Amino acid sequence: MRIGILGTGTLAAALGEGWIRAGHEVWIGGRSQVKADELAERLGRLGPLGRPERPGRLGQGAFAVTPREAATGRDAVLLAVSWDGVGDMLALAGAADGVLVGTPLIDPTNAVAHGVGDLLTERGESMAMRIAGLAPGAHVVKAFHLFPAGLWTSPADDGRPRATVAMCGDDPAALRIVGELVSDVGGAPATLGSLDRVRQLEEVAGFVIGLAFAGVDPNSAVPKVS
Repeated sequence: MRIGILGTGTLAAALGEGWIRAGHEVWIGGRSQVKADELAERLGRLGPLGRPERPGRLGQGAFAVTPREAATGRDAVLLAVSWDGVGDMLALAGAADGVLVGTPLIDPTNAVAHGVGDLLTERGESMAMRIAGLAPGAHVVKAFHLFPAGLWTSPADDGRPRATVAMCGDDPAALRIVGELVSDVGGAPATLGSLDRVRQLEEVAGFVIGLAFAGVDPNSAVPKVS
């Protein structure tokens, strides 16, 4: 696939690396062109099996472009920015102009208070629904918001999935495409429901973050179901 990545941080780098290992192309657009160039150059040295290629060859599966170019004509787009930078990045990508119409738009954002886990969106609102409003016509899929970026670049454990990635979205085709991209980085996709259930997923992120910062292992607070 030809995947757009909006952002240049740790999640953009981790998933970009995983998707290149799986043989996809990634097109990286950030607010800083310098950072986009640096990330594309680093990821571009990976061959389709993750092995280093000859240094200095920019764009072997990774390309640094503007945010609008990263979002245009892609099979899927990852919005890998902090929740409070979503509006600015989608504006740079031309979302209001319809650039993302019909495109699976992956939302991994967490609008939560640092160290507390309280959601910072309005009561009853979710970040994914807010993003859908900022990117009319895009097929928003909530995914990749519960695990640290490093999970997706850690060694695989005997071929077992690294984690189950819960997803929400309204479009079946978009959910299928994002599910394939989850599998390509070693995850197991699981659709929870439509965007109406996204806030439930985002509350889970707040639950996990709150317990972790309180010194409690979140795994110990979730019952094991046989």
